[in-house]
Amino acid sequence: MGTDAKLSKKDFDAGVDVRWCPGCGDYAILSTVQRTLASLGVAREKQIFISGIGCSSRLPYYMNAYGFHTIHGRAAPIATGLKLARPDLDVWVITGDGDSLSIGAGHFLHTIRRNVNIKILLFNNRIYGLTKGQTSPTSGRGTRTKSTPGGSIDNPFAPLPLAIAAGATFVARAVDTEAKSLQEVLMAAYAHQGTAVIEILQNCNVFNDGVFDHITGREIKHDKQVQLVNGKPLIYGSDASMGIAMDGLGLRVGKIGSDVQAALLLLHDQAASVGQAFAIAQLEEPVAMGVIRAVAQPTYDSEVTARRPLREEDKSSLEALLRGNDSWSIGARIKI
Repeated sequence: MGTDAKLSKKDFDAGVDVRWCPGCGDYAILSTVQRTLASLGVAREKQIFISGIGCSSRLPYYMNAYGFHTIHGRAAPIATGLKLARPDLDVWVITGDGDSLSIGAGHFLHTIRRNVNIKILLFNNRIYGLTKGQTSPTSGRGTRTKSTPGGSIDNPFAPLPLAIAAGATFVARAVDTEAKSLQEVLMAAYAHQGTAVIEILQNCNVFNDGVFDHITGREIKHDKQVQLVNGKPLIYGSDASMGIAMDGLGLRVGKIGSDVQAALLLLHDQAASVGQAFAIAQLEEPVAMGVIRAVAQPTYDSEVTARRPLREEDKSSLEALLRGNDSWSIGARIKI
């Protein structure tokens, strides 16, 4: 299929039974990903999905595109190797809060600091769903599960502030069932050159049902979310009466006119300082939705590709180095 072919969502449907629990938020994410790829008009053979282990990581099976199901927490280094070997491919990493922020945390952070040109979709349901409901690194304090019947005493990770602290050049947040805003974020991530980290708030209706209802509920979401638009002031609320302004090194949130002066409202700048992006990503009420940070920096894979290829004389030098003075042979056996 050529890159100029007109594609539909159905073209990216693998045509197999989707095996997630009925009502799982992963269905909505899968549908939006398929629709987004179709809108890009890029050939299927140019798209590849690398996943780790977890409910989220089954997604490559359901995509009519190339995919690779790796081991727990190791999707990012596999994706890095693939991008270095085939820089012409669009590489997507599908992972969950347990997969990427527990056993895979080191790989997650080092991929970000290198700024490899891959797109990381982090499904965050604040629970281990595949292994039947234990706390994950993003589970809140007090969460009662089979592994923490008395309530968790661990402090949770916040994925996007963590990514920003690691030097992420693109971070964004979306909700599983908000197809329009999720697609906009995915499109922006695709256009970005570098590691793009997208946290998708995803509901596990079996083991952690309603964990984000206080943010995503239909009647309250306009009062609990601020939609980020580059160059526009941070205003939210069902009547657009609430705003956010800088207050020293932090943020002030309140009613416009009384708590926050209209003239001091913060204009969203995706390329603003790390400190500002970190503060926005940390907001708990309202929660920031959309692209929080997007800055241009050289990518790891482009710099590797730009280096001169290994010539025959270089290969000889490499062999000499490997067999040189820093290696030795063991002679006669030592008798005891």
